[in-house]
Formats: sequence, structure tokens, C-alpha cells
Amino acid sequence: MKTMTAFRAAMMMLGMCWAGNASAEAAEAKPRIVILATGGTIAGSKADPNTRYRSGTTTVETLVSAVPSLSNVATIEAEQVSNVGSQDMNEEIWARLATRVAALRARPDVGGIVITHGTDTLEETAMFLDLLFPTGKPIVLTAAMRPSDAVSADGPRNMLEAAMVASSPAAADRGALVVLNDVIHAARRVSKINTGDINAFASDERGLLGRIEESRVRFFADPPPARQAVAVPLPIPARLPKVAILYSHAGVDPDLVRILPSLGYRGVVLAGVGNGNSSKAMLDALSEAARKGMVVVRASRVPAGSVLSDVEVDDRALGFEAALDLNPQKARVALQLRLLGGARR
Repeated sequence: MKTMTAFRAAMMMLGMCWAGNASAEAAEAKPRIVILATGGTIAGSKADPNTRYRSGTTTVETLVSAVPSLSNVATIEAEQVSNVGSQDMNEEIWARLATRVAALRARPDVGGIVITHGTDTLEETAMFLDLLFPTGKPIVLTAAMRPSDAVSADGPRNMLEAAMVASSPAAADRGALVVLNDVIHAARRVSKINTGDINAFASDERGLLGRIEESRVRFFADPPPARQAVAVPLPIPARLPKVAILYSHAGVDPDLVRILPSLGYRGVVLAGVGNGNSSKAMLDALSEAARKGMVVVRASRVPAGSVLSDVEVDDRALGFEAALDLNPQKARVALQLRLLGGARR
């Protein structure tokens, strides 16, 4: 396949330098890793050098066959769950992912799962899976900022390193992980912070979970205390409860808050200024929505820091709750699953 030439050549070179470091123990007993592909830039290509690339055009079989070093790490199975740009990721695909992840984790012969994904909504899918599967076998998401046929494609190395992390016993019981550019992130901590740079993701002030160094997976700490999965029915329905995100800004108009119930929304996340704050008019409208049964969560448009209860806003009086360390998009996913489980608060 012509469009895969650069991708395959780059991975062959990478495979030569990494395969030489494989330990005897790894050669004796390779785990079985299942790669679930959803599309994204990692599976994108440029049919013409003078045009924009298209996400989700390369199949998982082609991606895996172009990364021969994977066979040094694990016995690989591959499935195509979807093939879309992650701007088109949706709840129906999430439901399929959750069903496959649950089934695969129940198989005794499967050691871990790798999910290839687009970068734009990767953190939301990671949060979704982290809430459903906070313990047990590793779930590792990976992506790329350059399409598969770019001269310096980053997808091959990211996919290889994701398989290495998914193969590591130390990766178990850590919820969903995100692996990019030699770094291991926790789903709750990671966000996309740059529109185009190769190093487009960062963890918040709580820090990275670990790194891949010289073909070795190194975590900086033991797994955290066990967390309970959200109480939701499986299989997940293809439509989750509707939750909106409203962005606060100077002169924000609260009219949108008033029409959300008529559109079937059960919750709203405020992407507030500062510590999740907004104008008095907006807070009044949100408080009225809360009195009518809508769940209101305050998050912040600021990229770092937590939103705490009853600091700048009287949450108890107004009927709000605070997102704490979750950004607006992750707070939305968490609220959707909580509403699906039947809990209002």
C-alpha cells in the first residue's frame, strides 16, 4: 500500500533498535493484547500531498502489520470498532467500546487492551472508560498528531509503547491510561493542550504516572487505592442522558440555560471563569434550573487548578456542585454516567 510506505519504513527502523533490548523473560511469555481501533489521525492519510489529510482511512489490520515490533512485545489481536475522526466520536461508539472492553477483560487469555483513537476527544473516551473500569486489566489509549503516511509519523511508536504498557503487570488497577510520546498519563489528569504540536498532551499538577524508558515501563508510584466503578447497567445504551456544557464569558447571556429542559437536557456543566464562577444573571438562571430538577456542575475554563465547593459561589444555597479536578468535558462524561445510574446527586 503506497500510502503506508513511510509509516512502515519508520516502524521497521524503530523495531530494529527496540527489539534488540527485549528481555529474555519477555521472549519466554508474551501476553495477549487486543487492539481496538476507533480511527483518528493515527489511522489517517493524505491521498494527495497538496490536500488536507483525512482521519480514519487506514484499517487496524494495516496499522498492526506496519508495526512488526509489536510481535516482540505481545501476541496481538486487532478489531475495528469504528473508523472516524474523534471529532465524530459519539455515545454509540462508546457503548460498543464498553461492551468489547468488558468482554475482552473477562477472557483469561487477554492481558490488556490498547485503544487507538483521535486526539481531539481522547480524554473524554478515556474518562468514560476509567469510570466504568477503574480496576483490573490495563486499558491503554493512544493516538497520533501526524497521519500514518507522514514522513515523521508518531503513531507507530505510540502504538508500540501503548502495547508495552498494556503488557506490564504494573499497569493493572490504574483505570484507563493514555500513552503518548514516551509518557504515561492517567485518564483523570490528561488533557490536550496544543492544537498541532507533536507533544500535544499534558497531565495536570498531580503529575505523570510514568514513562517508557529504554524499552522499560516505569511507573512513579504504586497503583492508587481501589475505586468503585460507576453503578450503571451493562451493556451501556447508545444514548446517554443529555448534559450540556455552557461556556462563561464577559457579558454571557443566560437564555440558553432556560431552554435546556425543553430540549431534554437533564444536566449542565458550567465552564466558568476562575473558580467556576459566572455572572449573577447566569448563576441565577442556573439556580432556577437546579430548583426545577436539573443537575448543575461548576467547572472552569481555566486549564489548571480545581473548582472547590462554596469558595466563590454559594453552592449549597444555589443547588450546585463543584467539579473539583475535572475539566468541563470530563465533568460532563462523569455526570452523564451518574445520571444513567439513576443518581441525581
